[in-house]
Amino acid sequence: MKKNRLGNTKLSVSPVAFGVLTVGNTQLNLPVAEGAALIKYAISKGINFFDTAQYYETYPYLKEALKDVDMSADAPGRPIICTKSLGLSYEEMEYAVEEALRDMDLEVIDIFLLHEIRQAPDWNMRKGAWQCLMDYKQKGVIRYIGISTHHVDAVEKMAQVPECDIVFPLINYAGLGIRKGSGAGTADEMAAAIKKCAGAGKGIFAMKAFGGGNLTGNYRKALDYVSSLPGIDSIMVGIGKREEIDRLAEYAEGTLPADYQPDISKKKIHIDPGDCEGCGTCVHRCPNQAIFMNEKRGIAEVNHDICLTCGYCAPVCPVRAIIMW
Repeated sequence: MKKNRLGNTKLSVSPVAFGVLTVGNTQLNLPVAEGAALIKYAISKGINFFDTAQYYETYPYLKEALKDVDMSADAPGRPIICTKSLGLSYEEMEYAVEEALRDMDLEVIDIFLLHEIRQAPDWNMRKGAWQCLMDYKQKGVIRYIGISTHHVDAVEKMAQVPECDIVFPLINYAGLGIRKGSGAGTADEMAAAIKKCAGAGKGIFAMKAFGGGNLTGNYRKALDYVSSLPGIDSIMVGIGKREEIDRLAEYAEGTLPADYQPDISKKKIHIDPGDCEGCGTCVHRCPNQAIFMNEKRGIAEVNHDICLTCGYCAPVCPVRAIIMW
């Protein structure tokens, strides 16, 4: 599989990449050995780029998968690992960095991001965490730093932050989950911000090309849209099965049949408890009253017995908490 240079970094990554969140306990909750086997299978198919995060609790999968791989910084062809933390302070981020090194048994982390940067106040609140990442990069413990975000504003800002090497934005053809200021953003607005960052030399890989699974039925359209955007070096996709790896590899290598349509008949709507903010917008949008508020937990939940899997709820969620798997 061909590799793309990630912006102005020295990293070369596969054009499709493996989001490890899916195998963890908030989604498929696979046994460690099973999830690690998927990661190793992806490597065998030419995928060399893997994304995780502190709060995903998926480090054990990567540690197991990579235990027989030379992960020293100068090892040729080694997999590229990105992780992230929601930490606000210097101390919280320092703990997150040391935890990632320890729990994945790594000497060097390729990419470490501030997780889910929103608007300017959020960036300002996390200056301590950003300073920590800069310091660890200076020490050579982290190779490149940056942010992940759903916000057009944050992507635009990173074009003007010279210390930022990497941007990991949400982008899909339907604009699901894209934010701008305190409201919704559009795919066109995010694409323009991505182009601006690419012009500033940032490495950019995209999340949620399938809109949290809601656009999987338009498989080729979803991937074609994101991969055609100026500045996108790789597309990170949540993976839970070998067949998904095979199809992504075929897409990257140009051998996927033009009429390919995945079977989504067994997929269900889920609401990610880590992202849901309990706004209730999806409850009001659901045509079959299948979504309800769990007052004790303060978040929305789905009654799968009456859910139509129509997907009407996904576009109205302001934080992209509604996923399909």
